[in-house]
Amino acid sequence: MPPAPENHLRLSWHDTQMMASLSPQTVMDYFCRKSNPFYDHLCNNETIRMQRLGVEHLHNMMGLEYILLHVAEPILYVIRKQHRHNPSEATPIADYYIIGGTVYKAPDLGNVINARILNTVVNLQAAFEETSSYARYHPNKGYTWDFSSNKVLSDKSKSDKKDANAAKDDNSGTLFQKQRVDMLLAELLRKFPPPIPPMLQNLQQPLQPGQMPTTTGTDGGATNSADNNATGPLDIATEAIDMKPPPEKKSK
Repeated sequence: MPPAPENHLRLSWHDTQMMASLSPQTVMDYFCRKSNPFYDHLCNNETIRMQRLGVEHLHNMMGLEYILLHVAEPILYVIRKQHRHNPSEATPIADYYIIGGTVYKAPDLGNVINARILNTVVNLQAAFEETSSYARYHPNKGYTWDFSSNKVLSDKSKSDKKDANAAKDDNSGTLFQKQRVDMLLAELLRKFPPPIPPMLQNLQQPLQPGQMPTTTGTDGGATNSADNNATGPLDIATEAIDMKPPPEKKSK
């Protein structure tokens, strides 16, 4: 059984001898080093290097070639691998980017989507497994959740509930809204005052000259407070005490 092809997305390559001298003029020579695993030695670039021809001859050749696609000096260079059919038509195969002298293969759209989907599925599977571990079943109660075994999760749920209640109280209204509501309530109270009970109305009526204030008795009738004071001070009844002197002693 032939070995599986090596995944170039997990590889990187650099040459410490030429990293410091990278430039748009030397980057293609740096990429076309024989120790670079991303470089195909059967490409047209290797052919013109052996024949000592210029890069402009690549447009007149058909087959596999590498071109410098984008330059962002001094750190980023993008190189494209493509198959040329004629001087005006070429099919892209792969892109490689060089950052700080290290060569990486750029993933295509299919690899990016597959990686994101795989990451999502793995996280969902882990979430379902953890959630199912807290499920409990009882014949009388049915299915319930029990988070007591996970103290961190239970404490976090309690703290989140407290924070939510505190945030709800704090966000009940801004200072401007609260002051505006108080002002509107005071204005409505001034325009539509509440009815005053009859007992308070009698207290609020002004007294005429010479009139004594009246109070409501227990039987519902009004009594004058002056009558209460007409009886005067209470008489204290005292019992007469016999103050006769003791009898004299008679001599025999």
